[in-house]
Amino acid sequence: MKKRVVFNQKGGVGKSTITVNLAAAAAQAGKRVLVIDLDPQGNASRYLLGDAATSIEPHLGGFFDQLLNYSLYAKDSGDFIHATPFDNLYVLPSHPSIAEQQNKLEARYKIYKLRETLAELEDRFDEVWIDTPPALNFFTLSALIAASGCLIPFDCDAFSRQALLGLIERVDEIRADHNAALKIEGIVVNQFQPRANLPQRMVSELQEQGLPVLTQFLSASVKIRESHERALPVVYMDAKHKLANEFAALYAALPA
Repeated sequence: MKKRVVFNQKGGVGKSTITVNLAAAAAQAGKRVLVIDLDPQGNASRYLLGDAATSIEPHLGGFFDQLLNYSLYAKDSGDFIHATPFDNLYVLPSHPSIAEQQNKLEARYKIYKLRETLAELEDRFDEVWIDTPPALNFFTLSALIAASGCLIPFDCDAFSRQALLGLIERVDEIRADHNAALKIEGIVVNQFQPRANLPQRMVSELQEQGLPVLTQFLSASVKIRESHERALPVVYMDAKHKLANEFAALYAALPA
């Protein structure tokens, strides 16, 4: 089972959009795919489930409750997973309550529990995609410990570039201390505008530094906002759209 986390400490770089659309591309390719939404905001959950995401149960909050209250440990990990409207694509949905659980989970050193859970699900899915909050906290650390691959979105912003090297160093530290299998599979250039000089220059500078910039860029497009509003990943909403083709090409370029 391939396990990937999409991670950047900066918000607004497209983590949920990239997670969901690459997971959808994998499902379209015939893989059985699970999305885990570790962000209390639940954007990936809403992207896949629409309004149903606000009331669906059981959810990630209940999963973590079981870790904190052993007397409640009754449900199998798979019971928290829900089918989406899309073939081969499943989600473990987030819930706002997980933000309040974070300190307790960290204090009780539950940092390896996600990795253990994915080991239990090894035979049920071909791929797992993990969406993370814009912070290096308990949830993102759990994801990086559980994953084998890490994708880092980059939105051609000066602040993103300044933080990028530090972020890569942190992933390297987590690899050394907690997860030797973790590999940065690449930097995903998102919201790219090929006719603008600044994005071209910034991407070139990253490449000149020897950073692992993936060659399949994701274009800036209002189609993404429509996709979010309709709770319909762009690879399903308009398979012929340029951005849908870019997601498909990006997924195909990733290591098997």
